Amino acid sequence: MTVDRVRLDKWLWAARFFKTRSQAAHAVKGGHVQVNGQRGKPGAQLRKGDRLHVTKGALRFELDVVDLAEKRGPAAQAQALYEETAASVEAREKAAEQRRIARAAMPRPQRRPDRKQRRQLRRFKQGDRPE
Repeated sequence: MTVDRVRLDKWLWAARFFKTRSQAAHAVKGGHVQVNGQRGKPGAQLRKGDRLHVTKGALRFELDVVDLAEKRGPAAQAQALYEETAASVEAREKAAEQRRIARAAMPRPQRRPDRKQRRQLRRFKQGDRPE
């Protein structure tokens, strides 16, 4: 039996954008999913050819719906449900590279602070001045 429409939250769950259907519904209600440029509702009927904008944390996906599914299947099957636009892939890769550069620029301690250094840090954070 082939379906021609699927609930938005079910499709997002089946396409493995969210672990649970309730998480998908919560994201849609929170305005993190747009269907064809309009804010979506969890029960909105999704069709083949629709364009989705999904924001998940710092990641933003722009997708074209290629196929529909009501049930969650293997990851390979889930990836066949949509096609990400080239601009979306490029933007996500650029953002990942910027995060990598920012993380590399952050100074990281080579080891844990010893007792004296911990005391100095505690005093510094609390605003106490050493005597």
